[in-house]
This record gives sequence, structure tokens and C-alpha cells, in this order.
Amino acid sequence: MLALQVLLITVYGLCLLLLLGFSLTQWQLTRLARRVYATSPPPTPPAPAEWPLLTVQLPLYNEPFVVERLIDACAALNYPADRLHVQVLDDSTDETVALAAARVQHHAARGLHITHERRTERSGFKAGALAYGLSRSEGELVAIFDADFLPEPNFLRQTVPHFFGPDSARTGVVQTRWGHLNEDYSLLTELQAFGLNAHFFVEQVGRQAGGHFLNFNGTGGIWRRTCIADAGGWHADTLTEDLDLSYRAQLRGWHFHYLPQVAAPAELPITMDALKSQQFRWTKGAAETARKHLAQVWRSAHPLSTRLHATFHLLNSAVFVAILLMAVLSVPLLFVRALGAEQLRPVFYLASFFLLTLLPLTFYFRTAWQQAARRRPAPAGFAGQLLLFLAFSMGLSLHNSRAVLLGLLGQRSAFIRTPKLGAGASKAAGSGSWRGRRYRTSRLLGGLTLLEGLLAAYFLFGIGAGIYLHEYGLLPTHLLLATGYGLVFYYSLRHA
Repeated sequence: MLALQVLLITVYGLCLLLLLGFSLTQWQLTRLARRVYATSPPPTPPAPAEWPLLTVQLPLYNEPFVVERLIDACAALNYPADRLHVQVLDDSTDETVALAAARVQHHAARGLHITHERRTERSGFKAGALAYGLSRSEGELVAIFDADFLPEPNFLRQTVPHFFGPDSARTGVVQTRWGHLNEDYSLLTELQAFGLNAHFFVEQVGRQAGGHFLNFNGTGGIWRRTCIADAGGWHADTLTEDLDLSYRAQLRGWHFHYLPQVAAPAELPITMDALKSQQFRWTKGAAETARKHLAQVWRSAHPLSTRLHATFHLLNSAVFVAILLMAVLSVPLLFVRALGAEQLRPVFYLASFFLLTLLPLTFYFRTAWQQAARRRPAPAGFAGQLLLFLAFSMGLSLHNSRAVLLGLLGQRSAFIRTPKLGAGASKAAGSGSWRGRRYRTSRLLGGLTLLEGLLAAYFLFGIGAGIYLHEYGLLPTHLLLATGYGLVFYYSLRHA
């Protein structure tokens, strides 16, 4: 019996150590980012004497609700007409084909060099489409926008000069920050924006300041064509082709430049199935990329600090596995602690230690919240948003842990698109309701969703058991877990 108790405590403690390591890396990135924000931003390099040939790639697959606004936005980009080529890479099998063809014809008649590219088969999914487009274009630079993005007219004028500034010959990517078209649509979109803002306002800024590996975020950025070729081109053997190519390019000595001051607005998923499909792709793809590149990162000549940051960067999705293990074990630990044996006193300290792991993350998210508030009205209540975001992230730990384990084990799966529904800035703003629209990505009422509901009940039981046993050290943890799994289960039922 004692051996089992010690095993529970050991596994729980190791999970907490992993969470603490992740939190401390985010804390260091926050310190680096705050130094950047404390200084004046460097001036934008002057426009090049001759604007380079540039291809804008728009990878599409069944996007009838957003395809027209995307093409119109990219047709309005302010760039010399004789140097610009817009490629609509359309793998669609529905009315998106006709909608795209009509907008392409409209803008071509007005003098824009725009082409509608169709493949005979959707091999390689998005990576395959991007590679196919490269074979049919001559652009020295390649901008990429997913279907849910709406770049501002001056996007290219703000970004292209950074490829021609001082010491920029090895600049392979210029990445911009994602904006949010529908952040205020619902609690679901507000929590997504809260998490993404931390990545774009803090993590990417800190990585650049520390000279660490950055990642192209799949869209809202520009590649140098020779960088893509030198790194081996687009590969379709992971679900995050952007992260994969980013690491291959930087391991080849290319540099990435991140511009937090330039935003590329995009639509956030508004339904739980869309969010889960996106989370599955991101977390599984990151694990696949770690499996593919982590050994090479450690064999590289990069500084130890950069290799450590790269390790946490590539394995950050493994945090969900640690959270899930910690969560499941936390209820039995209540009864272990209630036995009252002196040698089991560390349980109490481990429970308190969990709260200490959240302190660096608080610093991290607070910095992002402050930076975001400068660009839009500050949301009411940082503490409330942080607690809800942490709870919601914990509630996704079962779903994301499955994706991580599949990725680490090398099990292949199809590229599941994230539905874009053309949502307005708020429910009142409209642009149509998601209800009744097609292209739902999964059966929300499957076995995994039922398990999420059971886990919500399990942690409610943990709250009650802790109060009954007068063991309050794990009460904050169980409150967050019950809230998070309850939210995920609720939205899964509501959007089913």
C-alpha cells in the first residue's frame, strides 16, 4: 500500500516539475519581451529600390463562407501590379470552386495577375498545395494567407522592406501578429484570443530577443523562396508543416524576423468541434515535429539556452499529458493525505507547489494582456480571464493528450481543416449563424466527449471529498479542473 502511495506522489511530483519547467521558460521569455517593449521599436527599413516579384498564396479547401472576402482583400493589397501574383490554390470539392473562379475572373478583368490553381488530387493537403503553387510561380517572396484571414491593404508595404534591411540577406521569413476579427463573439472566442495574444505579444517577441528558434505561424507571413528551397521545401509528414519547415530552415542558418506591430486579422473558431480540430492539429503536429527534429536540434551548434527553449517549444503540447495525469491522480491523493501518515506530508506541499507553477504564467499572461489593451479596449478583469483560460486549457487536456501521444508514437492521421464560417465581430453583428452550416469536423458526442463529462463530475466529487476530509490544499486545483471540463463538455453539447 505504501509503495502505491509513493508512486502516486512521485508521478504527481514529476508532472508538476514539467509544468514548472514550462512556466519558467515562459517567464524568461516574458522578461525578454518586456525589455523589448521598454525600448523604442526600430524604424521600418526604407522601401527597396525595386520591389521584388511577390506571390500571394491562398490555400483553400471548401471555404464557401469566406473565400470571396479573402480574395477581395488580397486583390486590394497595395503593391506594384507588375510585381504581384495572387495564387488561389483551390483544392475544393464544393461550390467554393465556382465562387473562387468568379472572383478571380472579376479581378483578372481589372488587370490583376491572379490565377485559379486546381490540382487533380489533394495529395499532401496544405503542404502539397503550397508546393504545387511554388512550381507554378516565379515570386522571389511568397506571402501566405489562410482562408480566414483579411490582410490590410498596406500589409506588404509594411513587411517586404524587412527582407532588404541591413544584415537581412539570410532573413528567410517575416512573420506578423494575428489579429482577431471576432474576439468578442463569445466566451469561447475571448478565451482563444487571450491565449493567442500571449503567444504573439510575448512568446514570439521573447524568442526573437533571445535569439531562439521562432516559428512561422502557417499564415500571415512571408517566405523568401530560396529559404524554402534550401530547407528542403514543404513536407506533408507532420500536421504542422509550418513548424516543421521553420525548424528545418533555422537549422540551415536562416533567420526569422517577427513584427508584433503589424497585425493580420483572422477569424477565431466559434464552435467546439472547430476548436477541437484546430487543437488536435496543432498539438499532434508539434509532437510530430519534436519527434522529427529534436535530436538534430541537440546536435546543432546553437547555445544551450536556445536548445533548451527549442525543447520546451517543440514539447509544449506534452504539458497537456502532465496536466491530465496530475488531474486524475489528484483525487486519490486526497485520500492518501487523509491517512495522516507523517511520511505522506509532501502531498500537502505538492498541492501548494502547483500554485507556485502558476506564478510565472501569471507574469507571462499579464504582459500579453497589457500589450493587447494598448491596441483595443482592455477587457474587464485580468484575473477572471486568466483563471477561466487556465481552467479551459485544463479542460482540453484529455482531448489534446490523445493528440500528443499519437504524434509522439508516429501514428499518421489526415489533415483536418478548421471550418471558417464568416463570423461577425459579435453575435449581434451577425454574418450568419454557425447553426446549420456545413463542414462540421467531428462527432462531438463521441466517447471522448462523454469522458470529459465524467471527468467534470469526477473533479466535482474531488471538491466534495476535500471539504469532507478537511483537506483543502487541492481545492483550487479541483475547482479549476471541474470548471474547465464542465465548460468543454457544455460547449460540446451545445454545439453538437
